[in-house]
Amino acid sequence: MSDQENCLRITRLAAKKRAAEETLQRGPNKRVVLGEIQNVLTPQNLGLEKVEKKTKLKRNVKTGQKSLNSDVEEKSDDPQLCVAYASEIYEYLHRMEKESNRRPSSDYIEKVQKDVTATMRGILVDWLVEVAEEYKLQSDTLYLGVSYIDRFLSSNVVTRQRLQLVGVSAMLIAWKYEEIKPTHVEDFCYITDNTYTREEIVKMESNMLRTLKFEMGNPTTKTFLRRFTRISQGDNESYNLQLEFLGCYLAELSLLDYGCLKFLPSLVAASVIFLSQFTLQPKQHPWNSALQQYSKYKPSDLKECVHILLELQSSKRGSKLVAIKEKYKQHKFKCVATLSPPSQVPEFFFKDIKIEV
Repeated sequence: MSDQENCLRITRLAAKKRAAEETLQRGPNKRVVLGEIQNVLTPQNLGLEKVEKKTKLKRNVKTGQKSLNSDVEEKSDDPQLCVAYASEIYEYLHRMEKESNRRPSSDYIEKVQKDVTATMRGILVDWLVEVAEEYKLQSDTLYLGVSYIDRFLSSNVVTRQRLQLVGVSAMLIAWKYEEIKPTHVEDFCYITDNTYTREEIVKMESNMLRTLKFEMGNPTTKTFLRRFTRISQGDNESYNLQLEFLGCYLAELSLLDYGCLKFLPSLVAASVIFLSQFTLQPKQHPWNSALQQYSKYKPSDLKECVHILLELQSSKRGSKLVAIKEKYKQHKFKCVATLSPPSQVPEFFFKDIKIEV
């Protein structure tokens, strides 16, 4: 491919959107291509290209919301919080996340896969983060897509040459399930630089749906993170924004780590809030009785997951996977990826003591 072809280009979907929504001509974007994952183990050697984003993120959470404490739903007049049913909804979600048919195996790479490694899985997820950014997908779409990948790989042996096909097929299903605007299979052929044909993607999509028995609506870390974030927020709007974005950043980092599969999504979300609050206010206890009541976790329950998240935040794990870090270095996310991570979390913060709100 010539140097000219390697320069920044606009994807078909981005071109359609910009033609319809913008009158000012914008610079083109790079094509998002993963490359041959079977030959290399780093994003650089994969030929992973960075995608320039020029539009502002549409936030789903109201920034002017008042502080929310132990009666977070009851005091809110936001109809999307479903005040009358919130408690029952989250009780149901907590039960659902434990159902075996909605949970991936935590050791499928060791027991099922012959040719796929945890490193390759991390590279794939890192690339899908860029795909989600380029196509401006909802964060739930990304989390669901990664969930489908892990659940599929828990029972289906896949070669490394087909791993990216599993990834794009999972994102295609998640797009159809979560997004409002439709997509086309050809777009997914394009982002893989036509490594796979339309027929191959459709066939993999069909295989994946049958394997998952069409159980598409499982709760993810993002599902619980929204509620835990609301409970944690106070009256300081600047702090609330930092807490929200830092939580999103740490939660996405958890997607990269194969070791996080052994934790329930709600536990990962609770650990994210614990570490986010400690990062922003290290002199204050990061947990309280309201969080314990609504998350159903004590500080001691979170210890192992918090330590893994801290290693991810400190770049001690997956340091060559940079898509999420680059994403959250942007000003629209308050540059939370540039915050200095804590060196460690004091042991006494994990003691199960009664904390007054």
